[in-house]
Amino acid sequence: MTTATNVTNPSWFARAEGWLDERGKGAWIAAMILGFIFFWPVGLALLAYMIWSKRMFNGSCRSARRAHHRNYRAAMKSSGNTAFDAYKEETLRRLEEEQGAFEAFLQRLREAKDKAEFDSFMDDRARAARNTNGDTTPEEVNPA
Repeated sequence: MTTATNVTNPSWFARAEGWLDERGKGAWIAAMILGFIFFWPVGLALLAYMIWSKRMFNGSCRSARRAHHRNYRAAMKSSGNTAFDAYKEETLRRLEEEQGAFEAFLQRLREAKDKAEFDSFMDDRARAARNTNGDTTPEEVNPA
């Protein structure tokens, strides 16, 4: 006797599991927290299911770091063709330079945004201090 699962019409549990899996670990954690808030046994059951199905601990930083190292090592492996290896080395060097330039650009953008926000804060603070001290000039009160 064989049992076949009904793929065309999955159960509500399978649909919910698929929906949460599509959205990632954060959706599972949010569902667990909501379960604890509304009815604690549901949250406890979701926590147990997440641990039992290894959804809670998959994709750790350690495994991602290992995969990155493995990919880097494979990229640096010689193909046996010196012309291709030279091209690959030059392309990787150029991409690393572009990445460094882009990271520097992003850092400058962050610094400019921080400076603008700080300047705005200081201007608001100075304006509030002038208004509380009564040191407003007629131009500040009634601008033309």
